[in-house]
Amino acid sequence: MAEHNELGKIGESLAAEFLVQKGYTILQTNWTFQKAEIDIIAQKENVLAVIEVKTRSSLDFGLPQDFVKPKKIQLLVKAINEYVVSNKLDVDVRFDIIAIYKEASQFHFEHLEDAFYHF
Repeated sequence: MAEHNELGKIGESLAAEFLVQKGYTILQTNWTFQKAEIDIIAQKENVLAVIEVKTRSSLDFGLPQDFVKPKKIQLLVKAINEYVVSNKLDVDVRFDIIAIYKEASQFHFEHLEDAFYHF
């Protein structure tokens, strides 16, 4: 597996642990619908959080959250709509980004709640 893929998997695992510590229940990881993949679907109270995890080995090329592009947002919205309908859920949906970057051997987290508008 390529090094960046391995770092991404580590980031997703760390993000899930981070969310559990914050009181979220992890419902799904790497849930796919058509061409979309949602990294983490988590719930806290009546909020269904759609979590996009971005992990970088440094900040040399920008902040991790800057790599969530409009096409990805479109795919996430379409996928979570299918998830909510197919599971007959009555919840508020929120789109978050967990940005992780590695500095030496330390991982730094930023949880951006309501990171983008869903249209």
